[in-house]
Amino acid sequence: MKVSDKRAPVVSIITPSYNQANYLEETIQSVLGQTYPNIEYILIDGASSDKSLDVIKKYADKLAYWVSEKDKGQTDAINKGFARAHGEIIAWLNSDDTLEPHAVAEAVAFLDEHPEVGLVYGDANYIDEKDRVIGRFPAAQTDLTKLRRGYVHIPQQASFFRKALWDLVGPLDDSFFFAMDYDLWTRLAAVSELHYLEGRTWANFRLHADAKTIAADDRCWPEMLRVHYREGGSRFAPIVLKYQIRKLAAPFIRRRRQRLFKQD
Repeated sequence: MKVSDKRAPVVSIITPSYNQANYLEETIQSVLGQTYPNIEYILIDGASSDKSLDVIKKYADKLAYWVSEKDKGQTDAINKGFARAHGEIIAWLNSDDTLEPHAVAEAVAFLDEHPEVGLVYGDANYIDEKDRVIGRFPAAQTDLTKLRRGYVHIPQQASFFRKALWDLVGPLDDSFFFAMDYDLWTRLAAVSELHYLEGRTWANFRLHADAKTIAADDRCWPEMLRVHYREGGSRFAPIVLKYQIRKLAAPFIRRRRQRLFKQD
């Protein structure tokens, strides 16, 4: 898929960052190294106390905008970034994740060819601290009905959506620490079509000991249930059952992760 030479809309990518100096440069390089030519890259740092600022300043002349100041957390940082975005298509990439070089070009081409689709997403790898692929995100086609039952399967790192829809349903709810993307997906699905482009690997989702997904995932499921019940979900829905199973399995999962991240 290629974008028409006459149509190369601006794509705004936001990176929220806080104390991720070990991975931030690789994240930045993965955006600046895209094959797509028309990217507005915005980086919002929450006053990091590590060497993140040195990394940001190294690439400052290639950023459309950056700031390092205290904020209310990741969700607030993303909202601040999107408030400055001018792109027709937008996305956010966390400061420990990376994009594949062709991701933006393929996403734009698909959205250009399918004006009825508001959000497109591809596949994502799980990678470790040393960039080794350790798994595959279980991406699959979903829709509003399935989302309301907890059938998410959208890798946030590999998702691109239209700014016009963000203007309609945004911003992110900053009361969410974890499930702000799930909350957004349900709002987008209520007003537009979501499409999974199977077989297109667009991103790498990094799992490491300090990652929010690892360090604080006990907050994820209760937040997802907040969205579920807000949308009129049933107490007997699959997402509720998954949560109960997850609570029972939590000690085993915690021990397994501890062993995994103690390995070299």
